[in-house]
Amino acid sequence: MNSLRQLYRIGCGPSSSHTIAPQRAATQFANAHPAATAFRVTLYGSLAATGRGHLTDRVLAQTLAPRPVEILWEPAVELPPQPNGMRLEALDADGRSLGETIYHSAGGGALLGEEAQASPYPFTCLGEVLDACEHAGETYWEYVSRCEGPDLWAYLGEIWNVMGDCVERGLRSHGALPGGLGLPRKAASLHRKASLLGPEFRSEALLAAYAYAVSEENAAGGVVVTAPTCGAAGVLPAILYHFGKERGVSTDDMVRALATAGLFGNVVKRNGSISGAVVGCQGEVGTACAMGAAAAAQLLGASPRQIEYAAEMGLEHHFGLTCDPVAGLVQIPCIERNAHAATRSLSCARFAMLSDGLHRISFDDAVAVMLETGRALPRVYRETALGGLAQVYARRLAERSPGK
Repeated sequence: MNSLRQLYRIGCGPSSSHTIAPQRAATQFANAHPAATAFRVTLYGSLAATGRGHLTDRVLAQTLAPRPVEILWEPAVELPPQPNGMRLEALDADGRSLGETIYHSAGGGALLGEEAQASPYPFTCLGEVLDACEHAGETYWEYVSRCEGPDLWAYLGEIWNVMGDCVERGLRSHGALPGGLGLPRKAASLHRKASLLGPEFRSEALLAAYAYAVSEENAAGGVVVTAPTCGAAGVLPAILYHFGKERGVSTDDMVRALATAGLFGNVVKRNGSISGAVVGCQGEVGTACAMGAAAAAQLLGASPRQIEYAAEMGLEHHFGLTCDPVAGLVQIPCIERNAHAATRSLSCARFAMLSDGLHRISFDDAVAVMLETGRALPRVYRETALGGLAQVYARRLAERSPGK
């Protein structure tokens, strides 16, 4: 498992696999070919299928500017071993190739191959980590600190600041989101209505408003933190912000919860997948829910086994969740989905607190089944916008078009 610095990345939305990773690939490629006068980029698979809605072409043009960029779209072609492949070519003034490189976006803004970096963690499975923590009398965040060193806390402090700022920006913002759906921002309205509700419903409604705030900022291309991806970036900040506002949790406890949540996200990234193009939205929002459940359980005072149980439930109950973004935008059903996952995170944490943490299906089991389920999903349900809600909406538009 890589450092949490490779899990929590600060970048612009709306999609870590479609914007952050291509931007990083383009930067690396441009630096390797300073003599190029132009570039040609071919996008494959999911990168091509939903690249326009996810602003992939825009971020590539901005990153490679001022040199011109030709973008070719090949949605029906996948370059093994990942669906999100891209071929970058450097061209001279006569259009001749100076070199090319193939990159794969692995999810969460990472490029395939980065997992080969030296890992600060001796274990790759959560069960091994749990055994080590119980043997040493450590919490998960103490284990993370021992593996990564004290310098990590400053980085996680910055991550929390960006998350909190994103919630607050989203709560202040109004207007329609870009992309053509005419979808209005709802976070400010939800927040206002939630504050007027009775105590029985206020807490959950505020939590949903916080998730909407971040997810709407992401959909608008704002600065967010991958947790574990941009498309699922609203869940964990909503949980942490909620605990800060409702329970007065300290900044120190926030960053410790980030460390614990990141550990669970890292296990999924290492042994499963956080890419919607590989396993559907269960790998994005499902993992985010598990991370949020782990963070919430820790902030409620749970034991390591109770925290593991909370995270397992958060992931398990998202099995089979498809990735079918309407019009290729990270808006419908993504924004609403983040809010529901945030409320489920807290529910899983509370349920785990009622138990002793002992259960039959481990978090590692859930990760393995999630990967198996994701691979069994038809391609149309894995971030291609070729099935599900995306196609229902497309058919409706076609039926309303002139001449129908």
